[in-house]
Amino acid sequence: MKEPRLRAGDLIHLTREVSPQFIRPITVRVIRELTDRHTYDGWTWIEAYELGPDGLARRRRELYVRRAGARWLPSPPPAATRPPAPRAATRSAARGSATST
Repeated sequence: MKEPRLRAGDLIHLTREVSPQFIRPITVRVIRELTDRHTYDGWTWIEAYELGPDGLARRRRELYVRRAGARWLPSPPPAATRPPAPRAATRSAARGSATST
């Protein structure tokens, strides 16, 4: 049975089953599979973003992984857009627009 291909947007949990380098498991979002590199059967190179506990990308990485050990995670719903940052009050706005008579 052939392992499924890793596609852009896949959310993957990587542990020691994927590669001995993952002593501490990480979660990544796949950017792309690097199919032009020659590897051992069942292994592949991927470009991915390592995600932090909040689900946001922390760093971009190239990883050599064994497909059979990868654990696909359900993708969370798209995050709501961030509210705009509060704007600092300008000095003229803070004084008001009172005019002297």
